[in-house]
Amino acid sequence: MAKTEASSLVGKLETDVEIKVSAGKFHNMFVEKPHHVSKATPGHIQNCELHEGDWGKVGTVVIWNYVHGKSNLYTFLNGVAKVAKERIEALEPEKNLITFRVLDGDLMKEYKSFVITIQVTPKHGGSGSIAHWHLEYEKISEEVAHPETLLQFCVDMSKGIDEYLLTEEV
Repeated sequence: MAKTEASSLVGKLETDVEIKVSAGKFHNMFVEKPHHVSKATPGHIQNCELHEGDWGKVGTVVIWNYVHGKSNLYTFLNGVAKVAKERIEALEPEKNLITFRVLDGDLMKEYKSFVITIQVTPKHGGSGSIAHWHLEYEKISEEVAHPETLLQFCVDMSKGIDEYLLTEEV
């Protein structure tokens, strides 16, 4: 029985987002220029600062300021200001893959662990790419919701980054 309870706290969510830019260019935004994500999606990401290490290196720690969740009269119209301190756990440039582990911040109030992997692959038989988001987590209790709204946040952010990178090419 304990196994059932423990396993119900552990979860994975995944989604694919079609984007128009190349896989390498989208991937590079998170590896080399995460501090530019706020320019691409100001309604989602307010800031990304280097806390420890070097951009694009495994072990690097970054702090994201973002807006997510339901708003009320006392918060931003688009959601609640939040913070996530994350470490780059894995980086595979040949696969356009990056993995972040959340170390501290608002997500850690509801989750024991939270890992975000982004892998971008060229679209088969056409232009553009597919950004695959994989969220792996363990909730602190049954009362905590699965992070479906955060997955949608990733989708919306991907679309904003795609548009930003497309205008950057012009």
